[in-house]
Amino acid sequence: MRTLCASTLIGEFFVIGFAGLVAMKDPDLSTSTVWTVSGIAMFLCLLLCGLVTRPGGVALGWALQIGLIASGFVVPTMFFMGAMFAALWWASVHYGRKIDEAKARFAAQAGSSADAA
Repeated sequence: MRTLCASTLIGEFFVIGFAGLVAMKDPDLSTSTVWTVSGIAMFLCLLLCGLVTRPGGVALGWALQIGLIASGFVVPTMFFMGAMFAALWWASVHYGRKIDEAKARFAAQAGSSADAA
């Protein structure tokens, strides 16, 4: 699960950076505000790469997805991008857990067959 989720978060890191560049063109937003918000979100993406397997890591990832979708109020394209990354996040968590379970079953079978031999 960690690899799939981390890959999604790294993709979000770059998308948030590019969205920050787009948001800078809005005359109502100061550059410092845009980069403070974008920088915090980008930092959270990197932080969550390491925390995703810890308790609450997936929930924090969902909170980031909601924030990414909500950023569409500033950069309208982010409604679409946020929804796409939320779908990727769901898939990463869902299929990542299935892969982890399959690996655990395989390791248990390999261990039991080695004991029998």
